[in-house]
Amino acid sequence: MYKSYTMELAGRTLRVDVGRVAAQANGAAFMHYGDTVVLSTATASDKPRDGIDFFPLSVEYEEKLYSVGKIPGGFNKREGKASENAILTSRVIDRPMRPLFPKDYRNDVTLNNMVMSVDPTCRPELVAMLGAAIATSISDIPFAGPCAMTQVGMIDGEFIINPTQEQWKKGDLNLTVASTREKVIMIEAGANEIPEAKMIEAIYKAHEVNQTIIKFIDEIVAEVGKEKHAYTSCAVPEELFAAIKEIIPQEEMEKAVFTDDKQTREENIRVLTEKLEEAFAENEEWLAVLGEAVYQYEKKTVRKMILKDHKRPDGREITQIRPLAAEVDIIPRVHGSAMFTRGQTQICDVCTLAPLSEQQKLDGLDEHEVSKRYMHHYNFPSYSVGETKPSRGPGRREIGHGALAERALVPVLPSEEEFPYTIRCVSETFESNGSTSMASTCASCMSLMAAGVPIKKMVAGISCGLVTGETDDDFVLLTDIQGLEDFFGDMDFKVTGTTDGITAIQMDIKIHGLTRPIVEGAIARCREARLFIMDNCMKPCIAEPRKEVGEYAPKIIQMSIDPQKIGDVVGQRGKTINAIIEQTGVKIDITDDGSVSICGTDKAMMDKAKELINIIVSEFEEGQVYVGKVVSIKEFGAFLEFAPGKEGMVHISKIAKERINHVEDVLTLGDVVKVVCLGKDKMGRISFSIKDVKED
Repeated sequence: MYKSYTMELAGRTLRVDVGRVAAQANGAAFMHYGDTVVLSTATASDKPRDGIDFFPLSVEYEEKLYSVGKIPGGFNKREGKASENAILTSRVIDRPMRPLFPKDYRNDVTLNNMVMSVDPTCRPELVAMLGAAIATSISDIPFAGPCAMTQVGMIDGEFIINPTQEQWKKGDLNLTVASTREKVIMIEAGANEIPEAKMIEAIYKAHEVNQTIIKFIDEIVAEVGKEKHAYTSCAVPEELFAAIKEIIPQEEMEKAVFTDDKQTREENIRVLTEKLEEAFAENEEWLAVLGEAVYQYEKKTVRKMILKDHKRPDGREITQIRPLAAEVDIIPRVHGSAMFTRGQTQICDVCTLAPLSEQQKLDGLDEHEVSKRYMHHYNFPSYSVGETKPSRGPGRREIGHGALAERALVPVLPSEEEFPYTIRCVSETFESNGSTSMASTCASCMSLMAAGVPIKKMVAGISCGLVTGETDDDFVLLTDIQGLEDFFGDMDFKVTGTTDGITAIQMDIKIHGLTRPIVEGAIARCREARLFIMDNCMKPCIAEPRKEVGEYAPKIIQMSIDPQKIGDVVGQRGKTINAIIEQTGVKIDITDDGSVSICGTDKAMMDKAKELINIIVSEFEEGQVYVGKVVSIKEFGAFLEFAPGKEGMVHISKIAKERINHVEDVLTLGDVVKVVCLGKDKMGRISFSIKDVKED
């Protein structure tokens, strides 16, 4: 049965059509917000997937270029692999929704969001987030929803709920908050040094809006929601837990887990697992889930010790950061490099500078963002965690981590006018034991400074963890979580910023939401920690950006010309500019407003290129002295080239002080000579003289 539901959301009408399309999906919501249209569907398999110990959830965000009136580029004219924005949007939808599915659910679930029309005043990412939540809530898939999401921008200190594409790009805040009825379940933010108190205010303003959306979803579910289907539980049998504890007492598990070395801990768990495999050798049913049972036993042990005794696996205090180390210039010949180490997490970051012409071109749904000047890429090889597997390029996690570190540093980058370079940072993970994205932020900041990028302020980042008890006020916050505390804890709350405010937030949780004291406590804890990292590790290594770019980095000369003269510099089919490039070995970029960037490593050749361009765009004036090359000889004189595409003539009478009968008596092709401009002749042509050049 087709039904349509509407609500007013941030001054625009949100319409949800149910039963109109995609009737064979478990749940489908045809979303309309302004003229933005997204089809969101939720589907699940009938049976659990065999042989897995995780919930197989897939979230897709499909950008159809017809939604903005474009035809895809390339030969086959089809949409290709997901863009970076599509991957990041999928992750933002996944993170708040995944914890709301049953922990013992193993059926495959796919949440698909197809963007079919884009209204620049209604961001399709937000519509997809709401659509995924509605489609799942009205489906028969087990789900502890509903949940809702709101985006907040800020311009001139004023919050904007669900900003337009243009406001989102120009504002000082890009905040996405997801909530259930009672609590915040996800935070994603990029910010221009927003103070902590202002950020908390924005988070809970979004949380209030989410409550109105949840009431709207409740109305839809009450009318058309399906009864949730039964499923086969994949929980570990309680009898197995009891048997394990008989063989391995709590004290023995604590001894195995509580060490500051990851490899030692893993070896200890391996030995205990082998002991259990021998004990249960004849029980195939238990052996099939033994790995998950040991994991759960280890998890309960760690959580109990942290929550009740405030004892962390590596012996640290609750607020203590692991040992820190930093160094720069560890890689020769690159433009900038730095390494940041925090415990057993180690990142090497390399910075590369290039002309602005090498910006990344973006082909997506956002008309306001067509290129990207700063790029941060993050790599996570298997050796960083002591594993072996072939590299198949970056996955969604790597792209997400790179985007987070990129977002953290964008607010402190110099403008193109101040620093006319394209910038790329690459973070190579050498070793991983928790929060490599925050280590990437610290390493990238130092790498940029080492490369001579005049960033405005230093940026650092840290992650705060959480272990909760039975009640809302029974919790412990953990500063600088390692891998084990991330796996077994309830939260990974990453915050980056300067001394003055926050530049990025990414919050993942595994429970059904956070109370306000937890959110405020985590943000405060992260501020304290990042200031400590900057003062005690990063500043002693490199306190400020270097005054000049490195020896091997390209140098750039900026100049401006009359836009009307651009054609003269470029020449027919690029002949003139290519000749300058061939002569000097530089790169030249010219924009429509007449801004010229000359890029190279040889200062003399860069100056020569600038001189040639100046000759081409300037008018010859009487008395000016030039150097030209003889390119043609006639009976009446010689033609000289002063710059590619710029020639002049010296009459035979102006070649030598004495009378000559033939031009060839003094000049030959290829000679380079000085001339002085005599002004225009009777026919309006510019004439030059060799004999009238003054000796000085």
